Amino acid sequence: MTQVPKHPVLVLFDIDGTLTPSRNVASQEMIQFITQLQTVVDVGFVGGSDRAKQIEQMGEELVHAVTYSFSENGLVAFKGKTEIECTTITSHVGEARLKEFINDTLLLLARCDIPIKRGTFIEFRNGMLNVSPIGRNCTQAERNDFFAYDNQHHVRQTLIDALKPKYGDIFTFSIGGQISFDVFPIGWNKSYCLKFCQGYDKIHFFGDKTMEGGNDYEIFIDPRVEGHSVIDPADTIKQCSELFLRQ
Repeated sequence: MTQVPKHPVLVLFDIDGTLTPSRNVASQEMIQFITQLQTVVDVGFVGGSDRAKQIEQMGEELVHAVTYSFSENGLVAFKGKTEIECTTITSHVGEARLKEFINDTLLLLARCDIPIKRGTFIEFRNGMLNVSPIGRNCTQAERNDFFAYDNQHHVRQTLIDALKPKYGDIFTFSIGGQISFDVFPIGWNKSYCLKFCQGYDKIHFFGDKTMEGGNDYEIFIDPRVEGHSVIDPADTIKQCSELFLRQ
């Protein structure tokens, strides 16, 4: 039997660029805002990173306090402190096909000529692969520099365009954050989490990468959701306050 939600409205948030600066921690203002918001609506986080990074960014207390926390697009799903699903890409795609994709991606990354490279170019997660041309071990300053470089030279999109002809039948590719793109089975985008969100009169979603090809796009346009595009955490607070916290 479906449990009756605490509030008739659920508000789902992307994390990077929406609640926090990319890969940084939430400000005290944001933590206080989410805490206040929970008094009038149910709240959920849905990000592409793993649960450990979600806790690192939003704080363990807040991640446990919100109604839902979906990491890896909802492949790892929690309601409060209780895990309700954990699905793996390996079991879905198969080890042989996954290895073939990783090998091809590493070859492309080796040929990719960018100003600097660091380490951890492919991060394996339960529900996806995260591919970073510069490597996830870069510093924040190097991350910022790569983001500016990528905006001009479209390094990530070029890699995706090279992989799509061979793997577009099984994988979806989406650009998020500053230094990487996510690779996951078709249908395993952020809208995957919506199957857990039952019984609400309305579901809102706030994200910063809502354009086609961005990792918020599929949930943003999903007919079950009212999507809102934001430019940064301050804009998220502004838009949400106008919608839900008017005096």
